[in-house]
Amino acid sequence: MNQQQWTSLLGLANRARKVISGEELVVKEIRQQRAKLVLLSQDASANTTKKVMDKCKFYQIPFILVEDRYTLGHAIGKDARVVVAINDAGFAAKLKTLLD
Repeated sequence: MNQQQWTSLLGLANRARKVISGEELVVKEIRQQRAKLVLLSQDASANTTKKVMDKCKFYQIPFILVEDRYTLGHAIGKDARVVVAINDAGFAAKLKTLLD
């Protein structure tokens, strides 16, 4: 996996306003089935990890674990983010291929 490629693509998706960040907003997007892909950092708290993974599994939304919160946050121009959701099918499909 080339880290620069997927972080650049995530930044592009963010500039296109197709990225939602923050636990509560992401869970809301999952419930409304607008999220096409969820990226969750491996250093998220156990409670957050369980909550987001359970919601993704229930609503059948794919999720991928990424290295840490700082990489995820830096990719979208923020300080640190634990979880983000991608709302566009095209961006989600390309991110899945880059992260798998």
